[in-house]
Amino acid sequence: MMGMHDCMNELLQNLIKLQTIEFEETTKQKAGASIAELRGKIPAQILGHYDRLVARGKKGVTAIRGENCSSCHIRVPIGAIMTLKRGEDIQLCENCGRYLFLPDTAETETPPPPAPVKRAKKARATKRELHPV
Repeated sequence: MMGMHDCMNELLQNLIKLQTIEFEETTKQKAGASIAELRGKIPAQILGHYDRLVARGKKGVTAIRGENCSSCHIRVPIGAIMTLKRGEDIQLCENCGRYLFLPDTAETETPPPPAPVKRAKKARATKRELHPV
């Protein structure tokens, strides 16, 4: 018997897989069966919302990076992030309406490129450091 947490994570996994397949035009012909199978596992109301976003040329599922939606870059409320972490429910971005997921729950997500390293200014030693008491 699957717990609520597994159920929500599996639902998000299915949405992410579906999006990955649907956005890779070249594999669409071969992916027909997979798409049908994935769609069969996703509740109709969630699929309906996802399809409306895709119909407008938007991705239906997006990652949370830091505490921001990676599509519209608006801060995601911490309550929504905690709900996702606990796997209690799926969450929508309040701004752009996409389904949100935490990258650590999705093995298929490619990590973002490493941020350029900012050179730290040389910190001047304080008097306390120069003359320890």
